[in-house]
Amino acid sequence: MGSVGTAIAYACLIRGSAGSLALYDINATKVRAEVLDLNHGSQFVPHCRVTGSDDLAVTESSGVIVVTAGAKQKPGQSRLELAAANVSIAQTVTPALLERSPDAVVVFVTNPVDVVTFAAAHSVDVAPGQVFGSGTLLDSSRFRYLIAERADIAVGNVHGFIIGEHGDSEIPLWSSVSVGGVPAVQFRRDGDLVFDEQTRAEISAGVVNAAYEIIAGKGATNLAIGLSSARIVEAILGDQHRVLPVSTVQRGVYGIDDVAFSLPTIVSARGAGRVLEVPLDEAESTGLHASAATLRSVQESLGI
Repeated sequence: MGSVGTAIAYACLIRGSAGSLALYDINATKVRAEVLDLNHGSQFVPHCRVTGSDDLAVTESSGVIVVTAGAKQKPGQSRLELAAANVSIAQTVTPALLERSPDAVVVFVTNPVDVVTFAAAHSVDVAPGQVFGSGTLLDSSRFRYLIAERADIAVGNVHGFIIGEHGDSEIPLWSSVSVGGVPAVQFRRDGDLVFDEQTRAEISAGVVNAAYEIIAGKGATNLAIGLSSARIVEAILGDQHRVLPVSTVQRGVYGIDDVAFSLPTIVSARGAGRVLEVPLDEAESTGLHASAATLRSVQESLGI
């Protein structure tokens, strides 16, 4: 129940994502405080039973488990530099969680989420997609927000994905971005093209650097990841078959195997399912394979 875990619980509570929430942290005093604080607002949100403990048994028989355990990213530190410690935690906690909730879908939010997800998925013998990561869902939301701001249009009318690593090698799929149904590269305002090459480069850089700016300013990113994680929970519990860019262990899409990163994926009650092979231009394809190589080298260096 650090800043991210608490934000996820709060987002799930106010959105009515679930009928019950069980909070876990090794700090019993902190868990009790967060449970009390959330329950004190129960009059103002959809009904939800909130409990918590420093005993992992509180998570027993869960439908969805969201894991945020791990060291947090420091100012100037890349997500991949967090890898070793947080991979070890994932390899320990995943079997313990699934022992208590064997049918649960486990969603990792801990950074570096792709490497952590790969380690977690390989630490248990479960169906593909039962363990996956939040991936580039938040990056894609940042991407859509920045595009919407430039276009002066509601973000709900912008469609586009960031794929690959949740980190510095991620790839914005400009070739398939649409703004109100218009391809972004053709979108005009007052007769002028809005998304020229320079603007696209600025937006792409803004997405990559967003977390660093927020961490420098307030120490952690937590509110938007809380909302995006709640959206994943809803897609699972509601069996929504929602296409979300989440991180899974890839099995042959675009010729890429045995590395975890994000691609548009159908999320349902069974977890992360079929991966959609969106058409890529040459630069995007090259970037995706480079992103895979970056993550694979980290996996190999950590012996996973």
